[in-house]
Amino acid sequence: MSKKEIGQQPPLTLLSDFSDRNVYVGIMKGVIAQINPRLTVVDLTHQIPPQDIAAARFCLMNAYPYFPVGTVHLAVVDPGVGSKRRAIAVEFAQGFLVGPDNGIFSGVLSQTPAIAAVELTNLNYWRTPQPSKTFHGRDIFAPVAANLASGVPLKQLGQEIDPASLVKLDIGDCKQTTTGVVGCIQYIDHFGNLVSNIPGSYVQGKTWCVQVAGLSIPGGETYSDVKVGEIIALVGSHGWVEIAINCGHAHSQLQINLQDALQVLFF
Repeated sequence: MSKKEIGQQPPLTLLSDFSDRNVYVGIMKGVIAQINPRLTVVDLTHQIPPQDIAAARFCLMNAYPYFPVGTVHLAVVDPGVGSKRRAIAVEFAQGFLVGPDNGIFSGVLSQTPAIAAVELTNLNYWRTPQPSKTFHGRDIFAPVAANLASGVPLKQLGQEIDPASLVKLDIGDCKQTTTGVVGCIQYIDHFGNLVSNIPGSYVQGKTWCVQVAGLSIPGGETYSDVKVGEIIALVGSHGWVEIAINCGHAHSQLQINLQDALQVLFF
């Protein structure tokens, strides 16, 4: 294995639904350290709801721009582990993606297309040629990501595949209308904020509101633009239009869920 000089190795990020109540994350870090203990490993989150590929897609999509070019992003939310779903590594302009081919990377790749992709068929870069049927994070993805971050070329990791064949998670696209934009809820964060798939650029410089579930919610700029307990629509730090309750939990209080439709109206 060829390794880059110390200080020039890119970071390796981890994202999973493993939580912090198990040893699974620590085990993956141990596998990475066995291959290259000098790698900088950054935990994005391990609190993705179990098997929630859509949440993992959103979180990774909103995290990758904040890392250096060349970063390796290892994401494991994998309800199909042990099945015939492909294990993949993907090169894109900002770095590399390693994980299951189940749509988890489709958010990133919708913003910056894949340059190349491989199916992880080279057993020399697995921890064992007989991986567990339930823990590919340990036996396939962690060692592959560590080798990739240490300088192993992507093409050496397995069989090249057409990037167009990668699984896409369809959450729907927002659409402009004569009066505004129609979209849906794509993510619900820890605070209960309802994040839509409508980019904030659509409402910039406009007077607007969100209509959803029979409600008309005024558009603002900060949570404190309304009184405690009141509803507001605004553009979150992630850059998407979201619905929030000042010091409240919009998801539980409004009973609005993932994929529910909403409309932004301009005045």
